[in-house]
Amino acid sequence: MTRRPLAERLTSAATVLVVVAVGAALALAGSHHGVRWGEIPVYGLAVAVAFAIQWAVFVPSFLLQTERFFDLTGSLTFVTVTLGVLALGTPSARGWLLGGMVVGWAARLGTFLVGRIRRYGRDDRFDALKPYLLSFLGVWTLQGLWVSFTAGAAWIAMTSSSTIPIDAWTGVGVLVWAAGLVVEAVADEQKRRFKRDPANRDRFISTGLWSRSRHPNYLGEIVAWVGVALVAAPTFTGWQWVGLLSPVFVAVLLTKVSGIPLLEQKADARWGGQPEYEAYKERTPVLLPRL
Repeated sequence: MTRRPLAERLTSAATVLVVVAVGAALALAGSHHGVRWGEIPVYGLAVAVAFAIQWAVFVPSFLLQTERFFDLTGSLTFVTVTLGVLALGTPSARGWLLGGMVVGWAARLGTFLVGRIRRYGRDDRFDALKPYLLSFLGVWTLQGLWVSFTAGAAWIAMTSSSTIPIDAWTGVGVLVWAAGLVVEAVADEQKRRFKRDPANRDRFISTGLWSRSRHPNYLGEIVAWVGVALVAAPTFTGWQWVGLLSPVFVAVLLTKVSGIPLLEQKADARWGGQPEYEAYKERTPVLLPRL
């Protein structure tokens, strides 16, 4: 095992503890007025299982020094925990609808990400983290929080003791979710086809949805989870309103932490200074298309 300086190891350990603490607070708040499995709040159990799955897969991944299972594990966690919540809770029609929305989104993303890792064999984002136990553990722990926060609105509504019939507001949320899912899926497919063409080797994509936004797939993902929150919100009471942080967390994570900043930095290092790329950046917004 490679060792980093003590200060860096302490920082990594502190990060893991903070992420776990935030997850515990989320589980406690979201379980307010929620159904229980015996004496255990179903939502709190869902969050705990989401973290436990990441840690279980982290062990062999660290020993083998591989990130190949990372994306697949995240997607499967959405699916398995959502199905578990449906099985242990007493979901209404709204709950079943939300479960289908989460599973549908995760299945689509998981299929895409698994295909990508099979094509390229590795993800260079993890190169600087894999050799260090606490740093690599931190990434897996953060994924547990990502799953818990992202699916939080849906899971809270699915385990809420409040039963609210499906109405027109539900339809609005489903339409928003569907629009986001379509944008995300189309953007991913456009980029996949672009990169498969040998003529585009060492080039950046600037066509299709990518001509309107430099990160249309992330825009679609944020919109999809806004739709989920709209469907879930009518069931919230008390501390369950923490579920509205779901799309906020997704937006902050993608625009400020692990999504756009890293990709923009990588693109600037690769194409920065080239007239064509600088012109593309000038005319194309980072996320929200110009009207």
